[in-house]
Amino acid sequence: MIIYHNNRCKKSREALNLLLNKKIDVQVIEYLKNGLTANEIKILLEKLKLTPLEIVRKKENIWINQFKNKKLANKEIINAIVENPILLERPVICNENEAVIARCYESIMSIIG
Repeated sequence: MIIYHNNRCKKSREALNLLLNKKIDVQVIEYLKNGLTANEIKILLEKLKLTPLEIVRKKENIWINQFKNKKLANKEIINAIVENPILLERPVICNENEAVIARCYESIMSIIG
């Protein structure tokens, strides 16, 4: 399993702790420190089965101040996330074939079985 993790986020810490408590081998990606490429985001979108807009944290000041009222193409939204990784909804947990935005217990359990 891979978790795209922000240690400052309570939901992200809870998701990581649940994975560790279940003894699941997990790779932690601290995307705020290391960033994400457009290709990594595209792969996540495929696994999530979501659009770029659906993985944006729309209450972030960066989104509100720079992007909210603009008509953006998917590529532009992906680029906004690349340039401002704080915009990625979190946490995201993925395996080889699928991913979930793991903000609740049910989402996490749906991917770990």
